[in-house]
Amino acid sequence: MQNTSPPNRRRRIAALAAAAVLAIFGIAAIGQGLHGQSTVRDALALEGVTGAPHMTPARIAANAKKAGLKDVALPTCSVAGTPIDDGTSARCFAQYMRIDALVATGGKTYAQLPPFASKDGTGTYDTAAALKMPDGGPMNNPKAQLWVTETVLTTALNTSYMAEQISLFGIAVGGAFLLVALALAAAALHGVRITRPSLAIARRHPTSAGII
Repeated sequence: MQNTSPPNRRRRIAALAAAAVLAIFGIAAIGQGLHGQSTVRDALALEGVTGAPHMTPARIAANAKKAGLKDVALPTCSVAGTPIDDGTSARCFAQYMRIDALVATGGKTYAQLPPFASKDGTGTYDTAAALKMPDGGPMNNPKAQLWVTETVLTTALNTSYMAEQISLFGIAVGGAFLLVALALAAAALHGVRITRPSLAIARRHPTSAGII
């Protein structure tokens, strides 16, 4: 027989209500996380990007050595011939893009390159010595423009990786909410006090002292 006092009953109802709220939040977090992950992967798949043949640790190391790059962190992942359709592969592809840009610019970053093109190909800061556009203005340094393109693309790829990681975190948090909700509901239901009918009747009609 279940015998729950009013205070206990109120606490049980409150615990079950809290468990229900946590379960709803958990399901919503998991749903949003799965939706976010799917959105990232669908967007990457639409671009149809595939890793180039040289995008392996061994081949990129050889390219970097040939270009004279020193003290540069090289990728340890490989995406050669692999479709770039998830956050992890996108981040790996971005790492190779940076090394390719360094190889093309002789190890110089955007900030280390002169902004204008020159006849000798090294670039210049002097607008008068720079190659001229048809309108007479100085021509932008192609190597500096290469870094602009590289930065835009790698930022987008790294953002895809971050978005997918946040989605996975949301799924994990949703799972934790569900586990807490189940534990809280189980504790609330287990806390219902059960007493024997004979004991309950004895408490309502205690035996008078001294009666045989």
